[in-house]
Amino acid sequence: MTAEATIFDEATKSADFIRSQLPQELQNPVLGIICGSGLGGLADTLHAEPAPRKAIGYEDIPGFPVSRVPGHAGKLAFGYLGEKKTPVVIMSGRAHIERSTYVHSFYEGHSMQTAVFPTRVMKLLGIKSIIVTNAAGGLNPEFNVGDIMIINDHINFPGLAGNHPLRGPNEDSFGTRFPALSDAYDLSYRRTAHSAFKSLTATSSSRAIREGVYAFVSGPTFETRAECRMLRTMGADVVGMSTVPEICVARHMGLRVLAFSLVTNCAVLQPGPRGDDLTLEGKEGKDINKVMEVGKAEHEEVLEAGRDAAKTLQDLVTSFVDVISGQSE
Repeated sequence: MTAEATIFDEATKSADFIRSQLPQELQNPVLGIICGSGLGGLADTLHAEPAPRKAIGYEDIPGFPVSRVPGHAGKLAFGYLGEKKTPVVIMSGRAHIERSTYVHSFYEGHSMQTAVFPTRVMKLLGIKSIIVTNAAGGLNPEFNVGDIMIINDHINFPGLAGNHPLRGPNEDSFGTRFPALSDAYDLSYRRTAHSAFKSLTATSSSRAIREGVYAFVSGPTFETRAECRMLRTMGADVVGMSTVPEICVARHMGLRVLAFSLVTNCAVLQPGPRGDDLTLEGKEGKDINKVMEVGKAEHEEVLEAGRDAAKTLQDLVTSFVDVISGQSE
């Protein structure tokens, strides 16, 4: 970004370029979707009518951030979703599931402002609402791996410590200096999501729908036992490494928000054994290590849980979009 250009200027350039690459029919999406938690396949379900879907690689868009991880180039997909063929733009990043979930992660070294730049561009493309999904660790002991949680509030640890996406000169063209976030997660949308899930699982389902608080941490390490207990004590139901910066910026720009967390592992809340624990007498080497490894978050566990639940989450998002299609703002 040049010294003279504002974020609004740069986002406008990106949006203008994107429109130049799209047929007229795809230039006005009303809904943006940021894919995580195995939802990347949603782009493949877009209808070919009234216009064939179109994908644009991040690396081809001027000013757009690109993943620092080899082989993880993402794309913006444009098309029509669901039976009612709602015009959407989908951010599809990594093909696999991670707790960070998409390619512009803060932990990869991007600034917060860079990480949320695509959300600003989608706003300038015309979206009125945004859906964000992520993979998260379950802190609430009632939650199980594979549960889907609708987010109704968040705890922004990096933001409270100064790494906030709205830090710096305010972009008045996007929104007010001090936006409120007490209403960040649209209540009407959450009610609709619950209803859509019940309709999908009316016959049979072993998966549960939850609602609760998402704690955002910077990562990339999984949380310690003490950190998990702290977050749970503060009221967090799940913890993850994404989503909240995009929500802050989306609300700054007046977008309606719906967000889902897929519980891909259950956090360890119990303290580890002390070094002077008498029950460890006689245990040495690998046996000692196995005691500490019980319940430890494993990356493959996250991937597997995401793969198993991806279809349910994809169907839920599609069903939700069909319900809200055509509703007044």
